[in-house]
Amino acid sequence: MYDRLKHILMILVLLLSGQRANAQLLAVSTDLAMDVFSVPNVGLELGVGERSSVVLNGMMSSKILGHKFKAKALQPEYRYWFGGRPMHRHFVGVGSIIATYDVDWDSHIYKGEAAGLGVTFGYVWSLSSRFNIDFHAGLGVIAYKHKEYYTGDNYEYFTQEKNASGYWLLPTRIGISASFILK
Repeated sequence: MYDRLKHILMILVLLLSGQRANAQLLAVSTDLAMDVFSVPNVGLELGVGERSSVVLNGMMSSKILGHKFKAKALQPEYRYWFGGRPMHRHFVGVGSIIATYDVDWDSHIYKGEAAGLGVTFGYVWSLSSRFNIDFHAGLGVIAYKHKEYYTGDNYEYFTQEKNASGYWLLPTRIGISASFILK
């Protein structure tokens, strides 16, 4: 089932990247909420129509709140803008996420992958003709498959099999992004 979700995600990424860009709006952004936790992230948004844009966000982390939290994620998204043009006022987005992680949290260790689909709602506040603040929140279904064990189990030495998998309804995007329109 997890492999099927990965294939659906790849098809979605290919469809979004194949859009013809007529509007030529291009912006680069960073999620300020992730920046507070020292998680490097970047987003690119391209206007592809009168009321639509595509976004690709990426992040990497190695430590959060003093815990080992290695994670890498990509989030492609299609956005429909109700304000009459991309990157202005209210929007709704449909996106996906694919991630790998290696987390030590207290005595639990989780190593695995996740993929999912979700919906994002947001509002962009234009501070100037080139600088925006993007408020967004999203919810989606995330499938995961990982090794889960406790510190001191020596679990890694006798098997490489994943022992936990499932689905969760989780927030996929919550934050405030600062974006700069390049052209």
